[in-house]
Amino acid sequence: MSPRAQRSAVQTALAVATAAAFALTAAPAHAATGPDPSVWTQLSGTTQATAKYGYEGSAAAGGYARTDTCVADPAEGGMGYHYVNPANIGSVDPQKPAALVYADGSGFTDGRKLVAVEWVVKDSGQAAPTLFGQTFQKDQLPGYFTLHAWLYKPNSAGLFASWNPEVVCPTV
Repeated sequence: MSPRAQRSAVQTALAVATAAAFALTAAPAHAATGPDPSVWTQLSGTTQATAKYGYEGSAAAGGYARTDTCVADPAEGGMGYHYVNPANIGSVDPQKPAALVYADGSGFTDGRKLVAVEWVVKDSGQAAPTLFGQTFQKDQLPGYFTLHAWLYKPNSAGLFASWNPEVVCPTV
């Protein structure tokens, strides 16, 4: 095998191993309070499609625009920073969330880290959409239905909860 083919094989193996590691490490964090185990099989496509955005700098290449507002609620916890891909608003495709959600952390040395993904659908008077057996929340974002999936950071409030008590936004 040529050096170039070996390098390509190693890169492919690393990509597969990384995606598998994300999938395997995410599941146990939510196993005690999470949904039906079959949901993890459904979410594997989401993890495979979004794991490449674990590094914040990759989000722009995927069409996700950075925001600098950290969303938090004093009673519920935080969401973090939403990076939005306008082309994916309205999508209920598991592999095309409208937003990637990042958070800061004291242990992060190279910027924000991906903690969740979010689907966003405009509320035009229709019934709330569903995905992964979950009904989207109404008016979390006024005029839209939303659904979060905390794939990359454990959430004691639940895998599909809007807020994560462990996400903290910086104070001004």
